[in-house]
Amino acid sequence: MNVAIGADHGGTTLKKIIIGFLKEKGHGTIDLGAQTYAPGDDYPDYARAVAMAIRQGKAERGILICGSGVGASVAANKFPGVRAAVCHDSFSAHQGVEDDDMNVLCLGERIIGPELAKEVAGFFLSARFSLAERHVRRLGKVKDIEKEFMKT
Repeated sequence: MNVAIGADHGGTTLKKIIIGFLKEKGHGTIDLGAQTYAPGDDYPDYARAVAMAIRQGKAERGILICGSGVGASVAANKFPGVRAAVCHDSFSAHQGVEDDDMNVLCLGERIIGPELAKEVAGFFLSARFSLAERHVRRLGKVKDIEKEFMKT
């Protein structure tokens, strides 16, 4: 699976660890920065880059890392077709995909350790949307909200 990954200054260390983990597991990675620690950079720029990679079909999933994961999640969810969530546990990471078709995992480098982050990322990437009637119905309602309030 191709995975777009981006991080601001709050997530550059964990991003390198996650990229290594993804490659070890056989995933393709699209590293959208930051390439070096830059204390003045902003998470919305990396959220945009990851969201656009998904929207353009360059990646099936994305991972965003900032200090808490929250800012990256807020920004990524502004893009139609992107369903991002902060997950710092394995259950939320796979359940978010299975029930909600989440396609962007957000992590907080200041919140989660590297081993747990790798585990969470692994659960996120191995999960598939369930296609259960109730989940499809709910996702349809989410997409209706996007159509109503977002330009696509």
